[in-house]
Amino acid sequence: MPTVYVTVPASAADDIATALVAERLAACVNRVPCRSTYRWGGDLHRDEEVILLAKTTRDRYGALEDRVAELPPHDVPCIERFDAADVYAPYADWVAESVE
Repeated sequence: MPTVYVTVPASAADDIATALVAERLAACVNRVPCRSTYRWGGDLHRDEEVILLAKTTRDRYGALEDRVAELPPHDVPCIERFDAADVYAPYADWVAESVE
């Protein structure tokens, strides 16, 4: 079961999290505020962002990745997949049922 790590501006976090769950691409999306420091276009940026942790399945990961890439605001969004080696079986079942 993958957890997908995505960073977005705080102003977009609710809309993106809601879209992923409403479209059954994620069973759940957790939001964690953070401050990101990065280089973009040759310039150094420091922004208030939100980390989204989206719980999905292997089968739905590709569609989730595509959807995040379509949603504003980043030209190149941070989308990272972490595959869990061990997941509580009832929780994994709930995730699978929620994204089908």
